Amino acid sequence: MRFLRSDHVDILTELRLRTELPYGPEGVLIAMTARILIVDDVPSNTRLLEAKLTAEYYQTATGQNGAECLRLARSWQPDLILLDVMMPGMDGYECCRLLKDDPLTLHIPVVMVTALGEPSERLRGLEAGADDFLTKPVDYDTLLARVRSLVRLKRLLDEWRARGDTARALGLTGQQSAIPSVTGARALVVDDWDLGAEHVQQALSREGIVPGRARTEADAIALSAAIPFDLIVLSLGISSDDPLRLASSLRAADATYDIPLLLLAEPEQRARLLRGFDLGASDWLLRPVDENELRARARNQIRRKFYQDRLRADLGHALEMALTDPLTGLYNQRYLLRHLRGLLDGGQGAEIAVLMVDVDHFKAVNDGFGHAAGDRVLKSIADALRGKTRVFDSVARYGGDEFVVVMPGTGPADAASAGERLRGAIEQLADETAGSGVPRLSISIGVACSAGRQLPAETLLSEADQALYAAKHGGRNRVEIA
Repeated sequence: MRFLRSDHVDILTELRLRTELPYGPEGVLIAMTARILIVDDVPSNTRLLEAKLTAEYYQTATGQNGAECLRLARSWQPDLILLDVMMPGMDGYECCRLLKDDPLTLHIPVVMVTALGEPSERLRGLEAGADDFLTKPVDYDTLLARVRSLVRLKRLLDEWRARGDTARALGLTGQQSAIPSVTGARALVVDDWDLGAEHVQQALSREGIVPGRARTEADAIALSAAIPFDLIVLSLGISSDDPLRLASSLRAADATYDIPLLLLAEPEQRARLLRGFDLGASDWLLRPVDENELRARARNQIRRKFYQDRLRADLGHALEMALTDPLTGLYNQRYLLRHLRGLLDGGQGAEIAVLMVDVDHFKAVNDGFGHAAGDRVLKSIADALRGKTRVFDSVARYGGDEFVVVMPGTGPADAASAGERLRGAIEQLADETAGSGVPRLSISIGVACSAGRQLPAETLLSEADQALYAAKHGGRNRVEIA
């Protein structure tokens, strides 16, 4: 993929979605409402959860078994499902697996709620695809913290998915592919307790994840800025630094704001754990760490990040295709106009040159040798123009056999020289392709310069077009200045 340059922010701002998580001051996530589906076969449990969530202004719906859960998940499309494990008929594990196997519901976070608190039960739930596993009696502060965290992540992924679906419907990107394995993913373990860090690193290694280690806040920030990690495991027991301040810094930094953050805490660190979720943590695990549960949680978080990365890449590819001409790979007319307007409106109007380029006698190529040959000629000319312009110049296909070059910081004399350089490049191209059966090619170029005038982009293009018309009537294969 050819990356867009940093000066092309104007049109990207219009086309791309906001990619950041909704963080407020000091990295604190902004609250939002959501639809939550509560599934439990005990009505009193359902009513209690419903009352707690309604008091926090969440919209709720309820179901009493797995079949109702599947039906409501598909039709109502909740932002989160609170799913009881022990239900008659289909239990919560089977229901969760079916939710994650269905393309209509696989993106909905699932929190399993049960009286079974054994590590084996938590692991079974996580491997079924659950995003978290809470034990009855439910601690409502912990529940609400997890609800806020998972809902925000779901809303972000929904935005990516919606734009990806639109791009696919327009033919701007391919079909969805399977999420890759976590093998080879990178994780950073931040802990100043050597024994604990070693245990975590060994568990991650057995999952195929490549672990790194940081002992201090400074080390963690430096390493995460230099290496593209897929997961950060942060111990809340760090003694030399404030781990919550580090969590906030990681969420505020451009390099790490979207990396999953898994917190390790002692059972008595409940208040710090809840504060960590307010600062944007993705998941948590209490010590002593169960290796299998750690591996399952790490695997789920990394897979979600890979899914988000894929959606972002799909959107980037769609943006690239929306801004470029599919035949030549140059920018298209829509981008050209927005870019030129941005330059003229940005106070750079004193020195902007526009070169309007037209292929001489191009109709004879299409008529005599077919449109396939004409396409090959246009691609060759586009490559030559791109190779003879500066890195900060913009080359666009304006339509048919016309091209436009926008040259910031360029006056009439330099623009004329650039035009002659481009004209000569096409003459050389014609020499190289002599004998191929295609008529000898040349280009005519019209040049217009803003020269300190405050004028619309359309006016500058019109002046270049008039100069091109003069070059055509002056014998072609020449450069004419407006």
